[in-house]
Amino acid sequence: MAPVMGRRLRRGAVTTAVAAAAVAALAASQAPGVASPPRDERAAGSSDSTPPPGGDSATGNSPYFTDLPPLQSPVPPTGAPPGGGDKEAEAGLPATVLDAYKKAESALATDQPGCNLPWELLAAIGKVESGQARGGRVDANGTTLTPILGPVLNGKGFAKITDTDGGAYDGDTTHDRAVGPMQFIPSTWETWGQDGNGDGKKDPNNIYDAALAAGRYLCAGGRDLSVEADLHKAILSYNRSTEYLNTVLSWLEYYRKGTHEVPDGKGVLPDDRSDSRYPGITPNPTPDTPRSPSHKPDKPGAGKPGSGKPGSGKPDKPGRPGDGGGTTKPKPPGDGGTETPSPAERVDALANAGTGDLVAKTGDAFTERVAVRALTKSGAYVPKAKIKFTVVGDTDARFDGGARSATVTTGVWGKATAPELQAGEKAGKFTVRATVVGGSATGVHFEAEVTARQADALARTSDKALVCETGKEFADQVEVKATYKGEAAGGVAATATLVKSATDATVNDKGPYFKDADGKPVRTLKGLKTGANGVLKLPKLYADDAEGTYLLRIATAGGGTLTVELKVTAPEPDATPSPTESESASPSASPSASPSA
Repeated sequence: MAPVMGRRLRRGAVTTAVAAAAVAALAASQAPGVASPPRDERAAGSSDSTPPPGGDSATGNSPYFTDLPPLQSPVPPTGAPPGGGDKEAEAGLPATVLDAYKKAESALATDQPGCNLPWELLAAIGKVESGQARGGRVDANGTTLTPILGPVLNGKGFAKITDTDGGAYDGDTTHDRAVGPMQFIPSTWETWGQDGNGDGKKDPNNIYDAALAAGRYLCAGGRDLSVEADLHKAILSYNRSTEYLNTVLSWLEYYRKGTHEVPDGKGVLPDDRSDSRYPGITPNPTPDTPRSPSHKPDKPGAGKPGSGKPGSGKPDKPGRPGDGGGTTKPKPPGDGGTETPSPAERVDALANAGTGDLVAKTGDAFTERVAVRALTKSGAYVPKAKIKFTVVGDTDARFDGGARSATVTTGVWGKATAPELQAGEKAGKFTVRATVVGGSATGVHFEAEVTARQADALARTSDKALVCETGKEFADQVEVKATYKGEAAGGVAATATLVKSATDATVNDKGPYFKDADGKPVRTLKGLKTGANGVLKLPKLYADDAEGTYLLRIATAGGGTLTVELKVTAPEPDATPSPTESESASPSASPSASPSA
């Protein structure tokens, strides 16, 4: 990402203007259960006026991700970004997740055309609810590889919703939890659950089912989502929070400007969650002890307990490092007498969190940023651990701001990302080391390399002959342009040498020369560098008293070489007659005739 445009906005600095008073009024007026499903989709015994048991929104007002999109608009889905760079990572949507959103939009366009549901709204909600199903960690049928469960809604930091499903969806027989990529609470899913992929099951852990259910929920009550007031009401019915509304609207605007498809599992994971602000509450997910939702035998098409098949609601195995799997039931503040270990003490290992090759040209910023995940022995993510990143080795590469080290706190997914790394002017290899501050876990090392900028061709910017008389200075300075694969090569190191001949690169001891800082002749210049446009203009050249044709050779890193011809000539004869010549040519100098006797 670009240093400025790629950074996220601060929380709350949303580009979409939402009047605070209007939003507050909408939030207050949005009564629980206003949204009702089409009659043929309602569960038996439900009614238009009855809200989902125990909840006042689709999610039970569960926590959500508060990350906001970058300032820079994403590129169109089929276009290249201006200047030819990579597509913006945040605009990438996992292929299966994106397909589910678009299929839901298509279904609603047929069944409820007056709703005008845009798939980008589903994408915006999917982003803040689950990070697009944890970056698209779904199988070929669209079912999440491991269940996505919100925190226990036990009233400690969150709403209190007692169990409504016997643990069938969320594995908790005491309280409810939001379930799946669109984070429906069990009571809401019982009313709104859909079969979006046609497999005969309504599974909240399936993105096709969940996306269609979310679409119908948002469209209920005759809403027209092309009308701003209805759009705001629909979003607030999902989670009754002004900040939630602002966050969803910001992602909606961002996705409307363009997206592109990325492979499943390669979506960008968000870091900041609204539940991280509550002291003593462990943000979900942190899979110390993965929970296994119990099987509900009377659910059509449900798999056998432990089968891991769509409909079973049970993960195949506990979360593995980096897979985003598993969940943890948060421990209420002050519960129990055992002292809770610090985040640093809980970290058993650090793992690479997707850092690619660390290679940059001299003077450039590294496109990759070093990222690690803090893990417990069981593979659980550890939030709030401090990770120190240090540049080690003989290099002038530095983190943003010029520091050799930086300390970053892990987010809810146990991930810490180092600041942008800037290459210096020195080419070579070095190491970035990541360690846990105050912990004993073994650190991890990342090899990095700074390579010299290169040019494979040089050419003069002028075809004017370079000629000078002995003892004088050349009227024109030598100027060349360096290119690499046809493009201007800026910042490329170069040398300029007066050589003896085309076949002898030895420095000439006579002929044209440059001057050093003391005005003394020098015939080799090192440490030169092309400008941003690839142009290099050499200092003035001077001629000694030796006439002849001489050669100046310019060479760059990468093999670009150019030999320039210099001519030194004798001074032109002075056309003005000398005083002696003028006097001898004067008539008065002629002898006069002697008078005769």
